[in-house]
Amino acid sequence: MRIQLNGESFELADGATVADLIGRLDLTERRVAVELNLDIVPRSQHAATVLCDGDRVEVVHAIGGG
Repeated sequence: MRIQLNGESFELADGATVADLIGRLDLTERRVAVELNLDIVPRSQHAATVLCDGDRVEVVHAIGGG
């Protein structure tokens, strides 16, 4: 399936979850915020939220600094 990830086309396996996407992006150990079709997906729902063809996903991760 193909989704829009941060405004770019991105290919994922059918039935992939938000957690699968985060793993594929190597962001598993980072603090991330995920928006799916304009709605925030709580971290507790990442594994249960299945993505569909055409979904629009925004993923933002925090970068420390000082």
